[in-house]
Amino acid sequence: MEKNSGMFFFTWSEALQAGIKSAGGKGWNLGRLEQYGFKIPAGGVLAAEAYQRFIEENNLLEDTGRIGQSVNIGNIGEKEIEQKLLPLREKIKSAHISSNIRDKLVSCLKAAGILDKPIAVRSSASAEDSAQASFAGIHESFLNVRGVDNILSAIKGCYASLWTPRAVAYRRKMGVKDAEVGQAVVIMEMVAARAAGVAFTCDPQTGREDIFVVNANFGLGESVVNGAIEPDTYCLDVSAFSAVPGLKAKKIGAKQGMTVAAASGGTHFVSYDNLASQQVLPDNDIEKLGLLLMRVFESLGECEEHQDMEWAFDGRDFVLLQARPVTALPCYTFEAIKDKPRIWSNGNYRDAVPMVISPLHRRVMKKSIDTIQFTSFSESGYPMPEGFQFSRLLKGRLYCDMSALQWAHYDSTGTLPKDFNPFWGGHQPEIEIEDTDPFKGEIGLARQSRIMKGASLIMEASANAASTFAEFTRSVESLIGDGFDRIPDQDFIDKYNELGQIVKEYCEKFTSLSGVGTWPLVLLLQKLSGYLGPRVMIVLNGLMVGGKSAITSADHGYRLIELAELARRDKAAVQYLTGNHFNPCSCSWEEYLPESSPFKQEFRNFIKEYGHRCVYELDIANPRWEEDPSYLMDIIKSIMATANPEQWKTRQREKFNQAWAEVAEKIPSEEHAGIQKGIKDAQDGAAVREMTKSVMVMALKAYRLMALELGDRFTQRGIIEKPDDIFYCSWSDLFSILYGNWHGDGLRNLVAARKASQREKEALSPPDVILGEKPVFSEPVDLGSGDFLPGVGAAAGKASGVARLIRHPGEGNRLRPGDVLVAPSTDPGWTPLFLKACAVVMETGGFLSHGSIVAREYGVPAVVNVPGAMQIIKEGRKIVVDGDKGKVFF
Repeated sequence: MEKNSGMFFFTWSEALQAGIKSAGGKGWNLGRLEQYGFKIPAGGVLAAEAYQRFIEENNLLEDTGRIGQSVNIGNIGEKEIEQKLLPLREKIKSAHISSNIRDKLVSCLKAAGILDKPIAVRSSASAEDSAQASFAGIHESFLNVRGVDNILSAIKGCYASLWTPRAVAYRRKMGVKDAEVGQAVVIMEMVAARAAGVAFTCDPQTGREDIFVVNANFGLGESVVNGAIEPDTYCLDVSAFSAVPGLKAKKIGAKQGMTVAAASGGTHFVSYDNLASQQVLPDNDIEKLGLLLMRVFESLGECEEHQDMEWAFDGRDFVLLQARPVTALPCYTFEAIKDKPRIWSNGNYRDAVPMVISPLHRRVMKKSIDTIQFTSFSESGYPMPEGFQFSRLLKGRLYCDMSALQWAHYDSTGTLPKDFNPFWGGHQPEIEIEDTDPFKGEIGLARQSRIMKGASLIMEASANAASTFAEFTRSVESLIGDGFDRIPDQDFIDKYNELGQIVKEYCEKFTSLSGVGTWPLVLLLQKLSGYLGPRVMIVLNGLMVGGKSAITSADHGYRLIELAELARRDKAAVQYLTGNHFNPCSCSWEEYLPESSPFKQEFRNFIKEYGHRCVYELDIANPRWEEDPSYLMDIIKSIMATANPEQWKTRQREKFNQAWAEVAEKIPSEEHAGIQKGIKDAQDGAAVREMTKSVMVMALKAYRLMALELGDRFTQRGIIEKPDDIFYCSWSDLFSILYGNWHGDGLRNLVAARKASQREKEALSPPDVILGEKPVFSEPVDLGSGDFLPGVGAAAGKASGVARLIRHPGEGNRLRPGDVLVAPSTDPGWTPLFLKACAVVMETGGFLSHGSIVAREYGVPAVVNVPGAMQIIKEGRKIVVDGDKGKVFF
């Protein structure tokens, strides 16, 4: 098509640039699809400006204005109103489209090569097919239109359809003013469809988001859209652990016939008795369509906005005729809270995945967490709603359905929201529970039974933890083998499916493994609380300091202290770290340091053991420490002069001894041996809990290695510009190319759009809580007369220092030894910064968050879940962190 089509007709790419106001929702979305490489019919959009010109030139402004003044939601069904609307529609149909618009339209359709072909003329109102209002079936479309005069008549038919009672009623219902709606018109080549239909990236009837639903019939899709027949219905399982959505269920509809193009133009319905028993699409084509639908969901919906599509199949390829957001989806949740407001929180998620997740990894990450959450209830026998998902993405970040999570914990094990929230972290409100005695009657017995079942699973997981970790690690290492650089393209799909099955099975064990760190701590807390009263958390925090169990998230910190001390005594290391050769962003240490350097040998060992980890390690877009050790080298360099492992251990012993002295004073001696065992069990449990995540990160390394290899291949083939662009693709993009369903044209445009979207999302301040769809930002707590901020005391002790507000570990070089680390949240990659801090303050986090566990182990005073800490605490201000009282003083 010609590029500069003027203001009245847009090519698909021009429709994208023109936006919804000019191209309408349908035209703009088709422009996006074409730009991103989806197969759509040849054509373009007659702009909404042409409609405005048409109304003005035919003196219809006054008529349309009168409708706006006289028709309201109360009288829309009255006969008098229809008598006003009908003449307006007739005037529009008999009016004249100016010659300059006609000539431009003819020129553009001829350039597109479709002027003499059967055409579909479809309404594309400026408010249509948006996230707020779909206008589905409200405005007219005309199929199999032939010849210029008929095309012009169909365009006027689209214009007139703005003024039907149903269209006006819909606008009134949705609060859309008549003047706000301009009517663009999509004009596209008809697809010679062997089959067609509609598809949803969710189940629009139940609200389930773990399946795709496809309706299909032979011939044109009109019979499906207008409900003329009962179509085939196919349901696809869209687990991110599989490369392609798999056919889950199908129902062969009683198809009484199909819609076909009429020889004289338009369409007609043809009855066939033998169609009812025939499946419209073969199973392999259904799954091929499912992969296409996933691409649309990830491209237009960004995994957040479900899509409603019309498609056609020409016998070889699937062609998309339209895509729009699903605007109203039923709430799929537990029956008891179905009518309650939904509470979404980033509390615990912000501790582990606070970042905007890369497009390549967001579905895998979300599915992994949902599997962990789901299994935590189903494994103990609690009846979960099939396919329920606890998580959602909002502006690229993960949030948890706290209404559902609080209810499930209460209903399954009797845990009250007020007791659950402090452990989970976050600033969400508690759901209302009418029965505050959850263990009475038969329901109470069932809850106690599930508690015992959960405890049994945790004990089993504890006994098998070492072998589980070893088996999972072996499986991942075996899958990686010698790398992926020599395997054929097609084998990546098998590798992905194999890895997905490994990760799925591990996620199903994850809750019991991490529970090994929760259960003994709860038992110890119960044993101590009867003797220590309100001081129980203070003493418990002290007892957890400096345990003999190797907590991996803490252990790499200890090793960095030892490395820093070793570097201080290693002349070659000192010269490297303080000289001109130091380049933390490269592997220059391998080149510069001699093999005789003790520091070099030990750093190699460190990388071998912990190199699969990194800051924000749950997103595979982030380089692992073995690829980029700059963060570690900076830590070592900054603490090299002061590193003293023995002094660190001495401080830990002092804190433990202080807590034990209180135990010895207040608890009978005959209880001491049991308490000492409880401490060891809790410390061993914490080690298992932290190792559970470390081993999980091993699998993510495999995903990353596959992505890096595909990034190199696709760059060499010119599909993407540079290897790292692979992280702005989706796996459905990559598999479509690997399967040969798509050549990758348009992927560069999609990568550019996703990069822009990522930047926009990262610039946003994420709300802590979302009530329904309303974002709620936690307000800083008033200091009050005590001049302190309250939080959760997560690690024992009291320390004062200068506050350093660190928003990302990359800013860690601003943190000097003896400063207070103030952070929004921390994952294990942050914990090396704890080595420099005298105390830690976090905006979010619970008692069992990674930051809390490591702070307790290190003996660094910590207060977590302090709302507004990053706003109210000023950079450079001296503060006091009291981990015993859970307060930050000024």
